[in-house]
Amino acid sequence: MVKDGDTVAISGNGTGMTSAEAVFAAIERRFLSTGHPHGLTLVHSLGLGDRGEMGANRFAHEGMLARVIAAHFTWSPRMQRLIRDERIEAYCFPGGVIQQLLREIGAGRPGLFTYSGLGTFADPRQQGGRCNGVSHEQMVELIEIDGREVLRYKPFRVDVALVRGTYSDTRGNISPEEEAVDLDIHSVALAAHSSGGKVIAQVRQVVDSGVLRSRSVRIPGILVDAVVEDPAQEQFYGLGYDLAVSGKVRVELGALAADVPVKLERRIIARRAAMEIRPGASLNFGFGIPGGIFGVIAEQGNESELWMSVEQGAHNGRMLDDRLFGAARNTDAIIPSVDQFDYYSGGGIDIAFLGMGEADCTGNVNVSHLGGNLIGPGGFIEIAQNAKKVVFCGTFDAQGTRLSWAGGRLTVEQPGRVRKFVRQVERITFSADYARKTGQEVLYITERAVFRLAKQGLELIELAPGADLERDVVACMDFRPAIATQVAAMPEEVFR
Repeated sequence: MVKDGDTVAISGNGTGMTSAEAVFAAIERRFLSTGHPHGLTLVHSLGLGDRGEMGANRFAHEGMLARVIAAHFTWSPRMQRLIRDERIEAYCFPGGVIQQLLREIGAGRPGLFTYSGLGTFADPRQQGGRCNGVSHEQMVELIEIDGREVLRYKPFRVDVALVRGTYSDTRGNISPEEEAVDLDIHSVALAAHSSGGKVIAQVRQVVDSGVLRSRSVRIPGILVDAVVEDPAQEQFYGLGYDLAVSGKVRVELGALAADVPVKLERRIIARRAAMEIRPGASLNFGFGIPGGIFGVIAEQGNESELWMSVEQGAHNGRMLDDRLFGAARNTDAIIPSVDQFDYYSGGGIDIAFLGMGEADCTGNVNVSHLGGNLIGPGGFIEIAQNAKKVVFCGTFDAQGTRLSWAGGRLTVEQPGRVRKFVRQVERITFSADYARKTGQEVLYITERAVFRLAKQGLELIELAPGADLERDVVACMDFRPAIATQVAAMPEEVFR
């Protein structure tokens, strides 16, 4: 059912969430034994894989793949290598953009019109989402509507959709009711169906018609061409089904409390970032360093005062971190991630806590292209661009940093070899100029100092107790930031 040259759209996230792994593996086996299908275009909105063999890695073979259109690549080193070596074309767009574009393709509309990506590497005035020297197609254009700049992401044909649920009935209705999240399975299926393509759904079990509750069905059978039953299907790679993650049951979480980060830098950053939280605010958390804030919230026991969400669609509950990021136990709601991105794009987030790969003197942030490697933004761009307040969380430098805390003082025993505050970022994933135009409040929190976005660039507003401004901060940056008239000491309690 998968032909040479097809455009294949898949759904999935992280380490196995809604990943149709049995189908991916079968397609890979066929290619390795026969050389077909070859010349595929792979489309996915969020990163998926195990940094080894699974997920998007299944498609990352020279000859099998001609082009990838995706938002995140961390989980697939094989794909990153093909892109870096220019063996395939690569186009990277915001995760929400890809999901919403698939919905527009499914609805037969002329592409996606959005502000998401303006001023970033996705803007055609910069790279237009093209990620290496063999990627030449103009997939996004700048237009003006009612006097405002807008990006139009162009539609394309989807030949095959590979999606996953927990159950299918004999009429092909697909229910993801025991999955960690729903993601964009309906949008992916709709795009293929409306393009005249095929929809293949993997499930754990096929049941009789009439058994499924109609409210649990996310993809109606009219959209589905084939169902693959895999009784060994797992909720995450290597983990069975946890019904508290799927939302089918609620459990006592006392023994499952998230841990406060062990590493000193991450603990400092998480605790200082958590001080920006205010009760009742709509909060979002990104992957990486910000995930440590979950442990601080659990430690403080104030989840009931907050409204938390992540781009995968989970609202509230005990958020999971690291390779299980994107899921939660005891959620209040799990909605399709395409709807979650609509909420984010519409300004639904009061405070977003996001990672920071590198920042430059003007306040731009890069998390998508680091050290010549394509990481991708995932949902970062929609969130960072549209939240009322953004708190970037990242270590001050990297590779070899040694810190200690004693007697109320932070000592930088050895700075890192890699500077993260650079004169100009490799690519713009967060546009400081766009933030200034919209009046957005922006903070940059590290273990050594806190900065804010000012009119001309970064301004240092807090310094860790014991840290020397010139030796431990300015000397470890590629530029000299503005210094606030009154530099406050970072609160001592965040270091304990």
